Amino acid sequence: MSHPLDTLWYTRCPVPTGLGIAVQKGWLQDTVGALGTRVQSLRESTDKAVRESHFDHSLQNSVRHGGNIPAIWARAQGRETRVIGLSWADEVQLILTLPDSGIKTVKDLKGRSFGLPDWAGAQIDFTRAQALRGLENALKLEGLQVGDVRLVNFVYGGTFSDPQVHTVNGTPVATQRVEGRNLELIGLLRGEVDAIFLKGASAAQYAHDFGLHTVIDTGAHPDPLIRSNNGTPRTLAVDLHLLEQHFDVASGILDAVLRAEQWAHTHPDETRRYLARETNSSEYWVSAAYGDNAHQRLHTALDEQAIDALQDFTHFLHRWRFIPNSFDVRQWIDPRPLQALQTALTG
Repeated sequence: MSHPLDTLWYTRCPVPTGLGIAVQKGWLQDTVGALGTRVQSLRESTDKAVRESHFDHSLQNSVRHGGNIPAIWARAQGRETRVIGLSWADEVQLILTLPDSGIKTVKDLKGRSFGLPDWAGAQIDFTRAQALRGLENALKLEGLQVGDVRLVNFVYGGTFSDPQVHTVNGTPVATQRVEGRNLELIGLLRGEVDAIFLKGASAAQYAHDFGLHTVIDTGAHPDPLIRSNNGTPRTLAVDLHLLEQHFDVASGILDAVLRAEQWAHTHPDETRRYLARETNSSEYWVSAAYGDNAHQRLHTALDEQAIDALQDFTHFLHRWRFIPNSFDVRQWIDPRPLQALQTALTG
């Protein structure tokens, strides 16, 4: 008989996830708490090394639901993690220009400059990787390559884990001021580059507020591999120790996530409010970025489309040298917690 797990560390990205809603509603805390385990937010820790586990999954007995780039990177580095669920909530992925740039279509990007974020001090620069993915996928549709545009780097100092996150009125935010945020957007507005990539609720709002021209929204393309990026699909990952030593906790996490998603499907207005808090945005921009049916897009499973997209994206990250080697994502997935819950429901 194993002892109950003392503490489960959780972390999620500021994007629509079932884990985010489960935390906000207290369901993760209640489900795991019934097993004798307390729940702590990893990104709210005062220890930077603990906060960095959001990106490198170095902390034992932790769960992370969010963008897949850090999860893939950690796995490629040899971290013993397992994916127990994949969620796919399509979002706007915009290549943006100034309205007078002369760039109306993707073909017009040829020979022009494209601004990329460059977090030189971060272990894994997910912002750069997702921007390159959006650019490459857009150019591919017109028979062009990334080499057909001129890349301009906007260098950021520090790391993503420098500021401690605090929950303010339900929204997890880094209250410490981060200098130089959205440098590539500033560069675009100053005319230093011709185009940039932004995604999610903030992208929809910036495009509107600054009157930017959307060259393409790859997040709306019918081909899932063109839409696949850091957020499509999002990984629900735990460390192997948690899975092997505290399987009940791993199953409890997934149970809370699935319950939160089921609740969301029948509570559209309340879900939009939860997602607005998660993304530090408004309900309007949540709908603009994730669709009027955002509440129905919260669905964690292990679908073939999501697995294929995750594999394709892993190859992309290796090709662009964001990870040292590619790997078989099917070997990374552990379906047992999902299967156990499905068996309990049907049994």
